[in-house]
Amino acid sequence: MFCTKKITADLTWVGANDRRLAMFEGVYSVPQGVSYNAYLLRDEKTVLFDTVDKAVQTRFFENLDFALDGRALDYIVVQHMEPDHSAALTTLTTRYPELKIVCNQKTLAFIKQFFNMDVDSRVHTVKEGDTLNTGKHTLNFVMAPMVHWPEVMVTYDLTDKILFSADAFGSFGALNGAVFADEVNFERDFLDEARRYYANIVGKYGTQVSALLKKASALTIEMICPLHGFVWRKALGDILSKYVLWSAYEPEEQGVMIAYASVYGNTENAAEILATKLCERGIKTELFDVSVTPASEIISAAFKWSHLVFASTTYNAGIFVSMEALLHDLAAHNIQNRTVGFIENGSWAATSGNLMREILSKCRNITILEKTVSIKSALKSEQLSDLEEFSDAIAATLPSHPSFLTPNSSLLIPSPPSASPSPTPQPPSPNINPTALYKLSYGLFVLTARDGQKDNGCIVNTVTQITNSPCRISVAVNKANFTRDMIVKSGKFNVSVLSESAPFSVFEQFGFKSGRDTDKFALAGSGLVTANSAVTKPDPARVNGIRYLTEHANAVLSATVIESLDYGTHTLFIADVTDAVVLSGEPSATYQYYFAHIKPKPKAPPEESKKGFVCKICGFTFEGDTLAADYICPLCKHGAEDFEPLRG
Repeated sequence: MFCTKKITADLTWVGANDRRLAMFEGVYSVPQGVSYNAYLLRDEKTVLFDTVDKAVQTRFFENLDFALDGRALDYIVVQHMEPDHSAALTTLTTRYPELKIVCNQKTLAFIKQFFNMDVDSRVHTVKEGDTLNTGKHTLNFVMAPMVHWPEVMVTYDLTDKILFSADAFGSFGALNGAVFADEVNFERDFLDEARRYYANIVGKYGTQVSALLKKASALTIEMICPLHGFVWRKALGDILSKYVLWSAYEPEEQGVMIAYASVYGNTENAAEILATKLCERGIKTELFDVSVTPASEIISAAFKWSHLVFASTTYNAGIFVSMEALLHDLAAHNIQNRTVGFIENGSWAATSGNLMREILSKCRNITILEKTVSIKSALKSEQLSDLEEFSDAIAATLPSHPSFLTPNSSLLIPSPPSASPSPTPQPPSPNINPTALYKLSYGLFVLTARDGQKDNGCIVNTVTQITNSPCRISVAVNKANFTRDMIVKSGKFNVSVLSESAPFSVFEQFGFKSGRDTDKFALAGSGLVTANSAVTKPDPARVNGIRYLTEHANAVLSATVIESLDYGTHTLFIADVTDAVVLSGEPSATYQYYFAHIKPKPKAPPEESKKGFVCKICGFTFEGDTLAADYICPLCKHGAEDFEPLRG
């Protein structure tokens, strides 16, 4: 029996979940299972994006048959040849003999390696920037080598602004009814699994992920459809900002991860005392026993925290076996930009500290604390001072609390000044701490007005109800805004209350452009109607006759100005509400929500100092100033002649 999910009017999820899988790729435990996502686009042509693992292909074909509803399948886009996404390919071509396989040249070679099938007669190869028109939709193909295989590409639907992201932006965990990230508490229940997925599956290839993010930043993306985990249609900045940090090997949080290897509990005791002392200093900590915690969870935590401490007993004159394996694994995942400290224990020869230091000192931009705490058998009271000093050394390397974001700094960019410039703002009193005012809560709104035949709008954050009877509101508008001039002339306006689903493009359209030289509604596209249509009255002129947002807004208020007050840089309009309509039950977007979830996070600084060479065949990156003439790529085995300088 089929189980499909509607993504958009034309796009359907036809994947399947596997909750019986114990070890993903035979390495990573998946106690919550895993989803294998595939998507069917129904247009004039039908397009399938990837297939699924062989374990769930029966359900996949049931879903596909239902979604096709009797239509033939025209194209299969193979974005990633890993068998958990391509296992059903041969069966697919048997079922649909006219099917065309859309892939790049590297993928084509992989298909021939994995399968004994006729590919050449049905293949449609694409390269960077190529497009495929399916009717209403145009698909653009973007190469993403080594994210995390050399043949990977992603697909961008120019029509619906959807990024089909292959393994990027994925997560461990089956989809338990919900398919969209906003249908669950993602940060609480799935962020750790998304980080664990990234750190262990893709983490080694931060440079390549950064390259893909740079390409993606040039696109207007309103939805992300990965091959594992949830589809992102809201708050895309949440997952994008994490990928910016992870790919740059920058920590998410300031704090200390402590991983310990203990045989009889004495090294564990030292680690716990250290954690206690750090907590007393207000420093966040997280502890792991490497003997019982899967390495994938500890590697994930290492990508999260800014400081790492490794405590190990000496075992066979070396590092305890599980700790040694973890450190090599962490180094193999290219961990960088961390401050690291060590605790060693040994009854007759404590050597684990230097050996641990030797492994991680080879990683890039690792700051190793000078002092190593050395224990003989068990920690004694006179050694507590060593842990005090160690805690102080860690605390000394933690940055101070981050400064507050300044409201209005980049969101409410005013239109170019009118002929009468606004008065120059006066500097605040030294007795006023601006950060105290930033604690005030603000909503976010699109204020719209009409002058003659021209509609316009701008972003505001100061709409307030003054009285209930009569129903009266106020709104403050910068004098530089063209919308303000229109309200002065017409005496009417609408307020669309933005909801949390509002993408950044709404703020770009109404907050970063001037209505003096831009038709904001023509560029904004669908979801914009006259105020009257939602109220279902026969004549638009009976309300304000002013347009407003019906998408990404949960309410609209129509108002008539009764008084205008001049407050220097701003005009305060007092207005009677003439109509108020609820459009949806979505939560309203607040200023804080905008900064946390909608506004794109700052991009990672360009890696101007990073030097190296990239293999043109598979995308492997060699970091260094020079590349030996006899160098051989460890992945594809091509020589130095197939490398080119790394471009920032």
